[in-house]
Amino acid sequence: MTDQVQAVLFDVDGTLVDSNYLHAVTWWEAFAQAGYDVPMARIHRAIGMGSDQLLDSLLPAGRDRDADSAISTAEAALYSVYWSRLRPLPGAGELLRACRKHGLRVVLASSANPRELAVLRAALDADDAIDDATSAGDADRSKPAPDLVEIALERAGVGPGQAVFVGDSVWDVLACQRAGVACVGVVSGGISESELRDAGASRVYASPAEVLDSLPGSLLTPASTTA
Repeated sequence: MTDQVQAVLFDVDGTLVDSNYLHAVTWWEAFAQAGYDVPMARIHRAIGMGSDQLLDSLLPAGRDRDADSAISTAEAALYSVYWSRLRPLPGAGELLRACRKHGLRVVLASSANPRELAVLRAALDADDAIDDATSAGDADRSKPAPDLVEIALERAGVGPGQAVFVGDSVWDVLACQRAGVACVGVVSGGISESELRDAGASRVYASPAEVLDSLPGSLLTPASTTA
């Protein structure tokens, strides 16, 4: 069972900022530049993994891995073209502020690099409601490993039973299960309610706005989860 919830950990891409499909397009183009033809539907379902695990999931095992960093660099450059056009999902900033109003600590659990995270935070325009954030390099292993969730818990200063995680991908849910943290899903990243529930999400909402409309029950009384 969970204890009293004292913190909310938020994934960012696809959960608070409408960026998942942009990542799918830019990964697709980066793969094509490197000579790989990867269907965009497969790429979309891998969004939310760390780039290392995404590459292993989508590219042949026998590839020349020395080229992986160049592919990741190409994707980052292609994605940066869209930075000025990034937009928060409906209700995202308001949800963060409502969490603070309820006395909850708010931590962004992102694996974006620090520069990209700064761009995402600028798009959110809600720094007044954010207590802390993670970024690339903070964790040894990326989602679906639990490392990033565990570091976000440390930043929030709470135990697994005192936090709830909000995310949009199956990889978020699996990482939370391994960390012993309840996960609330949103379908704003393009992954269906049934997929998120099957992975173990305690509740699923359409968007941050719907989570906000359902407060306090949506976050303050999450269903229990096990590691």
